[in-house]
Amino acid sequence: MDTTANTVAKVTNPPSLGEGSGVGSPSLGEGLGVGSIPEHIAIIMDGNGRWAMRQGLDRTFGHKAGVETVKRITAECRRMGVKYLTLYTFSTENWNRPAYEIEALMNLLVTAMETNLFTDNNVRLRMVGDFSRLSKPVQDKIKYIEDLTKDFDALTVVVAISYSSRWELTNVARQIAQEVKDGTLNIDDITEQTIDSHLATSFMPDPDLLIRTGGEIRVSNYLLWQIAYSELYFCDTYWPDFDEECLHKAVASYQQRQRRYGLTEAQVESGK
Repeated sequence: MDTTANTVAKVTNPPSLGEGSGVGSPSLGEGLGVGSIPEHIAIIMDGNGRWAMRQGLDRTFGHKAGVETVKRITAECRRMGVKYLTLYTFSTENWNRPAYEIEALMNLLVTAMETNLFTDNNVRLRMVGDFSRLSKPVQDKIKYIEDLTKDFDALTVVVAISYSSRWELTNVARQIAQEVKDGTLNIDDITEQTIDSHLATSFMPDPDLLIRTGGEIRVSNYLLWQIAYSELYFCDTYWPDFDEECLHKAVASYQQRQRRYGLTEAQVESGK
């Protein structure tokens, strides 16, 4: 097992949840407050292709299996009380993959966005990324589901497609530079909040917990600004095999950490 920093856990066999922790039980267990559940979970869904190849299948079969995992994890996040679930579906760098795999992924994306997945569960869909590179059928499907679910509030599923943080931050720099040039923004007034407000993700809070499956320990150009104080969790499980129990283990790891945001342990415990 790899050696990691305190707030970067690579967990193959994490500690048991313990009596009364509530994660994994249908009722979430006694004594588990709403604050114990991450408001926002971001996931790097890694390992679809390797999962398929280990079974002697084409990589596209792994992506199909991964869609079923998305459905299960979405349902479980809703049940647990998570309010935002952001899924890294396709990066700007993924456009360099073989053309047949890209086409299969895009076709799968359209068919995967089943209306009842959202309408039956009061789930809102939002998308972030460079949509200019997507085909019209994909763009039309995205707009249709976003409009249909815009007032749903049990859970917001955010799909990052044709997305990367460097693309996002480059766009933010361009927007702010243009506003300074136009005289609508003073350069001395640029703050962290200014950048926040120009991000593609400005409509939601930063992730509390970032999960990466598939055994890699890196964030791969994903939400770099937003995860400045997120808790990181890495596991070896390929995404198609990532089930509700795996999610519970990740949340259990999150619950065992103290989020200090630059303060000392004593300050956090005293509430000052």
